[in-house]
Amino acid sequence: MCTQAELSRRMSRLLSVTADQLAAETGFVRRRSKLTGAQFAQALVFGWLNNPSATLQQLAQMAGTVGVPISPQGIDKRFTATAAGFLQRLVEAAVSNVIVGDDAPIPLLQRFRGVYVLDSSTIVLHDELASVWRGSGGGSGGGNGRRTSAAIRLQVQFDLATGTLIGPFFQDGRAHDRSAPRQTQFPPQALRVADLGYFSTPIFAQLEEKGIYWLSRLHMRAQLFDARRHPLPLAALPAWLAQRATPHLDTLLFLGSPQGIPVRLLALPVPAAVAAERRRRVHEEAKRKGQRVSALRLALAEWTLLVTNAPEDLLSFEEALVMARARWQIELLFKLWKQHGLLDESRSAKPWRQLCELYAKMLGLLIQHWLLVLNCWRYPNRSLTQAAQTIRRYATALALALSHPNHLTTLLLRLHDCLSVGCRISTRKTAPATFQQLLLPSLVT
Repeated sequence: MCTQAELSRRMSRLLSVTADQLAAETGFVRRRSKLTGAQFAQALVFGWLNNPSATLQQLAQMAGTVGVPISPQGIDKRFTATAAGFLQRLVEAAVSNVIVGDDAPIPLLQRFRGVYVLDSSTIVLHDELASVWRGSGGGSGGGNGRRTSAAIRLQVQFDLATGTLIGPFFQDGRAHDRSAPRQTQFPPQALRVADLGYFSTPIFAQLEEKGIYWLSRLHMRAQLFDARRHPLPLAALPAWLAQRATPHLDTLLFLGSPQGIPVRLLALPVPAAVAAERRRRVHEEAKRKGQRVSALRLALAEWTLLVTNAPEDLLSFEEALVMARARWQIELLFKLWKQHGLLDESRSAKPWRQLCELYAKMLGLLIQHWLLVLNCWRYPNRSLTQAAQTIRRYATALALALSHPNHLTTLLLRLHDCLSVGCRISTRKTAPATFQQLLLPSLVT
């Protein structure tokens, strides 16, 4: 586990020594300048961490806080392609600092050597940045499946047990999740939880070989074989399930081929209202993408279908359902970054300023996450949103203390004391929170 003193040293080195080295390597600083790479990075990171909608004037004020008087116009002139390259390298250096906290006191999570959730989030960029990060093609557009010339995909791996964040790794916005890096680099006896975009029989085979457990929803193109190794076409699956699921099904199948990966198929029928809502969303998505909806997909909307290689004595049916639902914690992390940290927003229409802002905000959000891990993860009922609001209020103090490691350590300890007495989620009798479900999986069914 990382200590407050160790985190203080890492933060200080990243935003001082490492920043100045990378500024020189990328050509952002070519000669002695009143604005060093470290000061530029600190001004942006803590300026936008303090206020994600910060103006140029407010960024210039933060620059004064870290020791360099510069005008708002002077800050604006620094937003160049070279600056973006420098900040991207600094984010990549930050990602290499993997901060590990205490295990959450949840027995279900502690049963594994990490419960790693994989997901990605895409941010649309200015069309002029298509040569840097390629989108899905076409002209200007937003999200919702529309084609874009420029976009960046953030690939993230998130350990629910310790809060450890691996990534984000940057990809072109057009990249498929199956091309994400590090998909099998987990400790033996870890559990990997990912959505359909990461469904890959070859990847599952590699995980199986390494002794890594995995859990996924069932993909509509999966090749299944029953316990006698006979083909089980997906078209026949709804009738096959209806004959066996009373009230649910947990059975052995083989994935990929008759001699393929032995897996458990977990099937739970859902209430009619849930099935109707799923069908509505399926039709809505198909209409947006100009696609037709298959009868099979509509029929399988009546079921929650999961596949896993984890044995039943390690992960029961109820526990697997809870773990699948807990995958949404990474969606809440993206929400924290986008809705609260405004990672995908900018006050400017200038392409290079937008990209610099994205990288600088990502750096601030990584520091924010490190602080959340060290100060909040031991509490299962933590509220990351409330804790992040507190951290943002400390941004200016962190900027002032950064060049004095002992002072920074003391400040981090004070922040710990502050976060340890609040930022909690209340228990709920109806619609139990995720931490309640993880502590008592029977709440799900």
